[in-house]
Amino acid sequence: MFKVIQRSVGPASLSLLTLKVYAAPKKDSPPPHPMKIDELSLYSAPVGQSKYVEEPRTQLEESISQLRHYFEPYTRWCQETYSQTKPKIQTLVQWGLDSYEYLQNAPPGFFPRLGVIGFAGLVGLLLARGSKVKKLVYPPGFMGLAASIYYPQQAIPFVQVSGEKLYDWGLRRYIVVEDLWKGSFQKPGNVKNSPGNK
Repeated sequence: MFKVIQRSVGPASLSLLTLKVYAAPKKDSPPPHPMKIDELSLYSAPVGQSKYVEEPRTQLEESISQLRHYFEPYTRWCQETYSQTKPKIQTLVQWGLDSYEYLQNAPPGFFPRLGVIGFAGLVGLLLARGSKVKKLVYPPGFMGLAASIYYPQQAIPFVQVSGEKLYDWGLRRYIVVEDLWKGSFQKPGNVKNSPGNK
């Protein structure tokens, strides 16, 4: 009897199992096309009609917008000034670094020469007491004279360029003074009787 119960329980327990069976596709059949949701009979997709609606600005956003419009010319000016001065500042910084490097590895005799040139400027400042024009001319003149003694090769081109600039500057001032002189001391009667005004 025990053997009968055991044989009947085995097939009965197998009937309680659920199994999935997959059918293999045919090799010659074309692949099925996927269907869209609109093609199914049970579903109908609504037609999308969306419209963008801009939210009204708050008072804080309006204040910030007004401040930005107010400060826009100033920020533009700052950006332009920064873009113009940045190369000059970089050049100045590079010159300072080069000068520092040169002073760290200065050639022999440089510092005594620098002392003599500075002392010549101090003598020029002492001799220029009492006159503002002398204070502008004497110290640089004495320093330039002392520097030209130690560095004649660099002094010659500097003197040539400076002389040309001084001559050009003096000529312009002479023309301005001459125009002012003629304009202020010319008599009104002479202007009417001049040959060019007939």
